[in-house]
Amino acid sequence: MPELPEVQTTATSLQPLLDQTVEKVSVFQPKLRWAVPDDLVSLVDYQLIDIERRAKYLILTFKGGAAQKKLLIHLGMSGSLQQHPVGFDKRKHDHVILTFNDGKKLTQLHYHDPRRFGMLLWLDDYEDKLITHLGVEPLSEDFSADYLYHHIHNRKKPIERPIKSVIMAQEIVVGVGNIYATESLFLSKIHPLTPAHLISHEQLITLVAHIRQVLQTSIEKGGSTLKDFTVADGKTGYFQQTLLVYGHKGGDCPSCGTTIENIKINQRASTFCPTCQPLITHKKTVKKSVKKPLKKLLKKQPLSLNVKKPAAKTILLDNSWQN
Repeated sequence: MPELPEVQTTATSLQPLLDQTVEKVSVFQPKLRWAVPDDLVSLVDYQLIDIERRAKYLILTFKGGAAQKKLLIHLGMSGSLQQHPVGFDKRKHDHVILTFNDGKKLTQLHYHDPRRFGMLLWLDDYEDKLITHLGVEPLSEDFSADYLYHHIHNRKKPIERPIKSVIMAQEIVVGVGNIYATESLFLSKIHPLTPAHLISHEQLITLVAHIRQVLQTSIEKGGSTLKDFTVADGKTGYFQQTLLVYGHKGGDCPSCGTTIENIKINQRASTFCPTCQPLITHKKTVKKSVKKPLKKLLKKQPLSLNVKKPAAKTILLDNSWQN
């Protein structure tokens, strides 16, 4: 699935389309994860004035006179937005094509999605359902160790589920997908199964710093080359060439040489080094009644009535003091 760096890379690659006008809208397959709006063609003659990313969503703002329309795009599992010159042949999985005019030439923007898990929707119709509940951006100042510590502990019961599932929870922090969570935890020397409430504030400082570092590095390298992913200019990312543990199950840890292991957390593969990332566990102290176990013990092992008498001891008295 395209994650935050891939979506940010896509947003950047769309910049050449800014200020261009939509010349034509062609919808070939409206049945994506949610149906493409019937009135998408109303974008014709509107000008693209802004491109932003929120979590793994792209928000394209169009202006037509005094009116504005905001298109919400999610790439799903295999989607991509690719620019091609006008006349470029439609491919099998090109479901929507927007044709832009800069006054000199025409450019086609193809929404390509083999699995059709993505979406193109009007933001006004789905903002409350898809955007409002999202957590902070991981590259913003709002994301910090204090913020994570607060979310883990400032509740009736601290979060005890694995730390990896916490940093991947979109309502807490957005866009930290499986690849980047795995790499960040390795660099922070934290086992992905470590209960979140056992992570110290100092460890969270390190983890937040590495999440920022890994995401920023991936953005600079154009994201990871996933099976079906290319950005708008047709290029693929090469961050995968720097991956340390993700996808390296059975390989050697780059730090200590230990064999990299793999577990599943929430149905997602999690690779880690058992030496560099030792698992911290905490066993709860459970108060048990003494009477109940004793009754069970007496039933299983009845007391024997054959009590052995202690052996007689010979005591020698020294009576020499009487002489």
